[in-house]
Amino acid sequence: MPAVVIVGAQWGDEGKGKATDLLGDRLDYVVRYNGGNNAGHTVVIGSEKYALHLLPTGILTPTLVPVIGNGVVVDLGVLFEEIDLLTARGVDTSRLLVSANAHLITPYHTAIDKVVERFLGEAKLGTTGRGIGPAYADKMSRVGVRVQDLFDENILRQKVDSALKSKNQLLTKVYNRKAIDSEAVVQELLSYAPRLAPLVADTALLLHNALRDGRTVLLEGGQATMLDVDHGTYPFVTSSNPTTGGACAGSGIAPREITRAIGVLKAYTTRVGEGPFPTELHDAWGDRLRENGGEFGTTTGRPRRCGWFDAVIARYAARINGLTDFFLTKLDVLSGIESIPVCVGYRVGATTYDEMPVSQSDFHHAVPVYEELPGWSEDISTVTDFDDLPKNAQSYVKALEDMSGTPISAVGVGPGRTQTLVLRDLV
Repeated sequence: MPAVVIVGAQWGDEGKGKATDLLGDRLDYVVRYNGGNNAGHTVVIGSEKYALHLLPTGILTPTLVPVIGNGVVVDLGVLFEEIDLLTARGVDTSRLLVSANAHLITPYHTAIDKVVERFLGEAKLGTTGRGIGPAYADKMSRVGVRVQDLFDENILRQKVDSALKSKNQLLTKVYNRKAIDSEAVVQELLSYAPRLAPLVADTALLLHNALRDGRTVLLEGGQATMLDVDHGTYPFVTSSNPTTGGACAGSGIAPREITRAIGVLKAYTTRVGEGPFPTELHDAWGDRLRENGGEFGTTTGRPRRCGWFDAVIARYAARINGLTDFFLTKLDVLSGIESIPVCVGYRVGATTYDEMPVSQSDFHHAVPVYEELPGWSEDISTVTDFDDLPKNAQSYVKALEDMSGTPISAVGVGPGRTQTLVLRDLV
């Protein structure tokens, strides 16, 4: 049976949670494989709206096993707070499993994240300040604290003491901040151990056995392709690999197990944080997309930067991820626009690009080349069949499909669970 990957195909916030939730009753496991509580998924079920930050979207489907994979960095305080909030709303969270190899975000990671971002001033990267980058940096430096370390106090204490020897020097002598007490960090982390213990598993082995036994596993990425640390708009990126390659590393599933790769993208484009964004709108059109699309960050609440659809990025995401399908969201937000610009290429000086420029400087200075597509005036939020969409809305979707070179297999016409038009089977 298949392992299916869902990735963001732009800069995040595309509606991956909606895509995952749509497939919920067809799946057995949903695995979060990268990032931390810097990501956010919003899922609307009936009149209920759920904002998830660290937990896999599958937590909302009673028949699924939700898994936090080894590629995630976990803030245990946030994890249990999120679990408690869902439990209070009647959601059963008892099925959750957490990889023993996942790394932990500690108080010194969040402290360093915030102070460094302030220190950078105008050169800031626009991080969420939640300690994600410093936790991944420690992972790569081989001085990180893992979930399994909470169950060996000696190892935990050694790791925290060792880390703070250098980090306190940085905090006190470079940034003029107070040193962090090692014992306080150890005791805080140990306080989570009794509650965490029943959730911890060898999740890579679990998923391997599930696929062997004919189960269906969905791998759910946080952030998106253009925020990938290797393939995104570096340095204005996240600290992990949200792409399909990261799905294998962050879950322990072998590449040959993946049979579908679904890219989620909006019918326009948004971005949170700093960095280049060729189609960004600084006018009334940008304000309109932001207001009509509710474009405010699930995790940060920050207003998102908004712009027209970028087919160059869509083609890039399809290539980097080996996408088999696109899930197009928020088509309804474009209703009422008479003529809709779509970016089909970039112009940098005298050069025109129809693929991503290799140089970050060229991408930063790229001027979008637009093609105008006819819009529609009708409200499409209650449409239940693609053929019932206004002809211009159908043509818009088909044009985006042609430009991206990948089939659009589902279209979102509203935030609700039922407001999705399925054109082709996704599993």
